[in-house]
Amino acid sequence: MNLQPSDEEQNSDFADRPIPEDQRMNKGPLTMAWWAVCSSMCWLVFSATMAINFGTVNALIGLGLTVICYSIVNGIIARYAINSGLSVALFSRILFGRSGAALATLIFFACATYYGLFEGSVISIALHSFVPAVPQKVMNLFVVVYSVLLVFGSVQKWLDKFNGVLLPFYLIGLITATALTIYDVGLTTQWLHLGPAHPSRFGWFSSFAYLMGVWIMMMFTFDYARFGKKRDVKYHARLNFGWPFYFFTFFVNGLVGIFLVGSLSSGDKVSELSVVFAILKLMGVGGLFFVWVSQTRINTANFYLAAVNLQSLLQTILSLKLPRFVCATVIGVLIYLLMLLNVFEYILQALAYQGVIVVAWVSIAVMHIVATRHSQGSQGSFTQEWEDSSQSSFNFPGIAAWAVSTACGITIMEWGGAIADFSGPITAVTASLLYGSLKFALPPKASVPSPSV
Repeated sequence: MNLQPSDEEQNSDFADRPIPEDQRMNKGPLTMAWWAVCSSMCWLVFSATMAINFGTVNALIGLGLTVICYSIVNGIIARYAINSGLSVALFSRILFGRSGAALATLIFFACATYYGLFEGSVISIALHSFVPAVPQKVMNLFVVVYSVLLVFGSVQKWLDKFNGVLLPFYLIGLITATALTIYDVGLTTQWLHLGPAHPSRFGWFSSFAYLMGVWIMMMFTFDYARFGKKRDVKYHARLNFGWPFYFFTFFVNGLVGIFLVGSLSSGDKVSELSVVFAILKLMGVGGLFFVWVSQTRINTANFYLAAVNLQSLLQTILSLKLPRFVCATVIGVLIYLLMLLNVFEYILQALAYQGVIVVAWVSIAVMHIVATRHSQGSQGSFTQEWEDSSQSSFNFPGIAAWAVSTACGITIMEWGGAIADFSGPITAVTASLLYGSLKFALPPKASVPSPSV
């Protein structure tokens, strides 16, 4: 059986090279594909959890600061990705060298897989609650199979259309859930008073730091933005991957999440499932459709990015070029097995550690982009930098900054208590300063060359 990728699939993925301009997407379709990421129950849950732990006002301030931070950082990343056509995996070669970049690709692949597991499990459990006669294992298999099939098509030719059709249904579901809650319990102010009786004065900072745990969104931005045309770079940097997207994703979804939990909470611990069951109870079959739409949309991104990063990882480590449909199938099998093993608790801990690693990666990436002034560079300069990086196995400044800042972040996180809130910010500052210092203090030949064959 020939497992070499077809010309069409190679042109749709570009796992091993930058995307040329003539293979990019128009801004409308790319917007529809990217906005799949905004519709997940987790955005509602994160904000409600912040409100319960730090107070509603602190949570809202934290959400506002998050919108500003994400808009600035992703604007920088989007410009670079569009101008270069590079993916996270390819750009990481510039930061860490060819072998060092494999770790970044592995982290991205693992995170996307874990999130695919969570979102897929939510759909499966919601469906099983409506059709209990069907065993949970069978429902898990159903969700995994159709999720894998959805990402057999490329971003350019399928996912943009699919998510564009579902987006209005998500918006209608969000509005309907809010309206029915008001109809059911009345327009109360209970949601404004969630959290401790005397919230910490720095609860807003804790809320902001809490959402640094999902800086994986920066990597998502990178791999989607590379499909944008250069003529649309301002639109994507300012709007599509900028403040309107993050205002809706974090603030609007967050406001709804706090309102729903504050109005409907039964006193149980808030989780994605508790919010889902509240919506199902409130909206019935309509709620099930709303949950299916929200989770299926976000899972097109999770499964797709997991597959393309596995594809890149296998090429880097084993020089094995597999088509994306094979990698997507492997992802599906892995997620199904994890569903059967019920390892959620351990995966949550792994995601906490990976959150620190991702914050360090993002900080190094932004420092490199800003310091080298490549956001306005030519295609030739990007290509040359990427090709030069492929000649080195390890790039010392990047590897050292990543390792040291990650170690600092994890140490602070494990310390516990109030100081744990500083793990993300300290990781970001340490990674940026250390990379910047080493990058310009050491001569260019400080990287370790790959052994000749």
